[in-house]
Amino acid sequence: MPIDTVNLIAATLFGVALVHTFSARQLERLGHRFPGHEGLFHLLGEIEVVFGLWAFVLVLAIAAIDGGETALAYVESRQYTEPLFVFVVMVVAASRPVLEVMRGATAWVAARAPVRTQVAAVWLGLAALPLMGSLVTEPAAMTLAALMLAPRVFCPGIPERLKYFALGVLFVNVSIGGTLTSYAAPPVLMVASAWQWDSAFMAATFGWRASLAVLLNATVATWLLRRHLAPDAGREDTRQPVPLVVSAVHLAFLAAIVLFAHHPVVFVGLFLFFMGYTRAYEAHQDPLLLKEALLVAFFLAGLVVLGGLQQWWLQPIVAGLEPRVLFFGALGLTAVTDNAALTYLGSLIEGLTEPARYALVAGAVAGGGLTVIANAPNPAGVALLRGGFADGTIGAGGLALGALAPTLVAVAAFLL
Repeated sequence: MPIDTVNLIAATLFGVALVHTFSARQLERLGHRFPGHEGLFHLLGEIEVVFGLWAFVLVLAIAAIDGGETALAYVESRQYTEPLFVFVVMVVAASRPVLEVMRGATAWVAARAPVRTQVAAVWLGLAALPLMGSLVTEPAAMTLAALMLAPRVFCPGIPERLKYFALGVLFVNVSIGGTLTSYAAPPVLMVASAWQWDSAFMAATFGWRASLAVLLNATVATWLLRRHLAPDAGREDTRQPVPLVVSAVHLAFLAAIVLFAHHPVVFVGLFLFFMGYTRAYEAHQDPLLLKEALLVAFFLAGLVVLGGLQQWWLQPIVAGLEPRVLFFGALGLTAVTDNAALTYLGSLIEGLTEPARYALVAGAVAGGGLTVIANAPNPAGVALLRGGFADGTIGAGGLALGALAPTLVAVAAFLL
């Protein structure tokens, strides 16, 4: 199979997928105009479907060029640990017992803050939970933050422009908030072992800068939202509380899954036990977030398949830049490719200096909120929050504009 032909097809389909991503909202609107095909346009307008769809086209193209065995060999050569982990951790983190613990902790802190409870709760959702991603991983932090912010910020009564700004702040803060440790952020994980970056190094080099940016972004967003937060936003659940034992078991499952995040055989097995446990105690459960989590996993798996053949043009760009230029190059490239894939390519470059390594990772995480595909947890946030936006979709342009200011704050923090 001519490698140049395959690379060209893969790059073209990657570009088509990007255009499709930015056109998702228009496709949803076409469904309203042509009700006879509304289902098809709704399917094509699902952002989580985009990369899986075009990855499937790529596999068919490879099969047409050199046969099905080659196509299957390529698909089976890809690493799907991250999509599997995001699926599992989304479902567990979004379970009712875990959410009740997080809501209770947030309410306790918010009630003691020197501001209105609703304002304090939003600030905690935009600041504390993204920083907590350094402990529980970014996908879990995104899931928890999105579910806690949805009834307060991403709801009727909040201006659309402020929703996009809050979404941009959330995505940027989650992307940089996972850099206090060496295992929680996918772009850091890709290089931590190869470059011997441990959690102490990450906290001293990246963590304090990221924390400053997270706190500033969250404070500005909360200040802008303060007048629009309804007094009854995020009201308490009227059902009987979940027993402490059940909550403790759910938290233990979540902790174990995070601990074995890089061992799919283990965390998938734990997930199956978790599913059985939720059936045993159905009275204390809400419906599990299976559909949304599966869509996110499908999105990420498609990105893995399509992104696997982009190395031929990405790596020469990354390898040929000076540190300061590399920082802004990584910032821009992250918007059109997964930041973990970008840093992984950087880890393969021999002789990359320490300043260049810092610039590559800092730029990759700083740009992680600009698009849906920029950071692995972003599709989870989109799946959970899109219902709060007009037409039930999140526009790519609106997200980029909303994330611009918090991204610039992150850029300033990392360039200190």
